[in-house]
Amino acid sequence: MCLSAFFVLSPRGDTVIQREYRFNRVFSLHGETYIHIKRGGLIFACSTPYNVSPSSTVELLNKIAKVFKDYCGTLSEEAIRKNFILLYELLDEMLDYGYPQVTSTEGLKMYVHNTPIPTAPVATEVLKTSGGKTASASSVHKPVSVGGQRGKEGNKNEIFVDILERLNVLFSPNGYVLNSSIDGNIQMKSYLAGNPELRLALNEDLVVGGKGGSGEYGAVVLDDLNFNECVNLSEFDGSKTLTFYPPDGEFVLLNYRITNEFRVPFKMLPAVSSLSSTKLEVLLTLRNEIPQANYGANVQVRIPVPRSTGTVFCEPIGSEGCEQNAEYLANERKVLWTIKKFPGSTEMTIKIKLSLDTACTSQTRKEIGPVSMNFEIPMFNVSNLQVRYLRIAEGGGQAPFRWVRYVTQSSSYVCRM
Repeated sequence: MCLSAFFVLSPRGDTVIQREYRFNRVFSLHGETYIHIKRGGLIFACSTPYNVSPSSTVELLNKIAKVFKDYCGTLSEEAIRKNFILLYELLDEMLDYGYPQVTSTEGLKMYVHNTPIPTAPVATEVLKTSGGKTASASSVHKPVSVGGQRGKEGNKNEIFVDILERLNVLFSPNGYVLNSSIDGNIQMKSYLAGNPELRLALNEDLVVGGKGGSGEYGAVVLDDLNFNECVNLSEFDGSKTLTFYPPDGEFVLLNYRITNEFRVPFKMLPAVSSLSSTKLEVLLTLRNEIPQANYGANVQVRIPVPRSTGTVFCEPIGSEGCEQNAEYLANERKVLWTIKKFPGSTEMTIKIKLSLDTACTSQTRKEIGPVSMNFEIPMFNVSNLQVRYLRIAEGGGQAPFRWVRYVTQSSSYVCRM
């Protein structure tokens, strides 16, 4: 693999980072292949005149984006502009005349001499320790130490753990679940002095694949599980304990997948009725099934409408005090319903009245839907996978703060009409 150029572009198309290598044909379309990814609202792009592997090139761009995030603390246009000298230094080590070299955060530390300039992102969440202490979610957006300064005096002795789950759910028009799965992972970011060995314990009743049957009632059953290469699994079968030396920067400790039945956090109940030959009414009810102590954040529901739709009237109905809004996006022929904070154990409804330019037919009704939903639920996970404890192995005298956050997100949450 050999690249002719590498770019980081802002959403406006401005060039934030640019490095050209041995081929000066960056903006020529003839004989040049362009590949890009989007991370943190930024576009990481490269070009090459060779017939390279697309998957390998995308993986390289992901590696570069991860290294930039680790050394800047957060991935944003502001962070990259403030740290452009450091990032050019990293690029020179990662790509030598367009050829990939060292792309790991740990391996680059000995070659980097510029110190990062941290930025202060706006935090909307709090992180919690097992002892009940809290901290702003922006605490995790700290750059890794460079030049062998890990654990330098004045730095907090902390480790951050995210249990992130993405849901894929398909509902029938009657609100029944047709298909569902969970793609989850445990992400970590360590700021521990001396890089000690850690011990992380999961649920004692955890069942992986077909081992041990289906497990006891209430047990967490995972279809499959894979681990980071740094993990020692010698104690996993007996006590569900992982031992490992955490690498620098953000890393995924393990990935898991669940396809067994689980209680979905939201249920969608749609209904379509005909008011006249040219008027339809769509009624969609969202039922929040999570506990009252939790809530759905930044909920977005998209409802496609027929191509012959002339005018749309939307009326959201729900809990008092909830900030919500509904609008018709004529260019996309969709109704966008947004709920900033959806309290647990409540339900909300939207009533949509459609006026059609032509008479309604069976084909017209088929053009309504499917309904899609995006959301995030802080401090909640559907699978009940838990971190029982996270400790420094024997011989470690530190007493670090352990910040743990559970997050559930929608990946594909769809209801047929």
